[in-house]
Amino acid sequence: MTVALELDQMILDIAAIMIEELKLEDVTPETFDPEIDLVDEVGIDSMDLATVALVLRDKYAVRIDEDDYPKLTTLRLISEYIHRKLVARAA
Repeated sequence: MTVALELDQMILDIAAIMIEELKLEDVTPETFDPEIDLVDEVGIDSMDLATVALVLRDKYAVRIDEDDYPKLTTLRLISEYIHRKLVARAA
């Protein structure tokens, strides 16, 4: 599996987690725009992000530093962040 395919699948997986944890309506993992700003356009606040970070930590066994939260503003950025940590750990 190529890195791009792995990342695409991770985006779908994380979208599903976000939809479930944040009770987002009228969106599916396939229709969740990975570029949409989660704070400004979706309305996710710091508590929501902390909740998602905990679930992602458990699923992927990676730590998401609180200092990095402000940089993780889109589904794609979150997915790339976790993917980088997983690749670094595997290296």
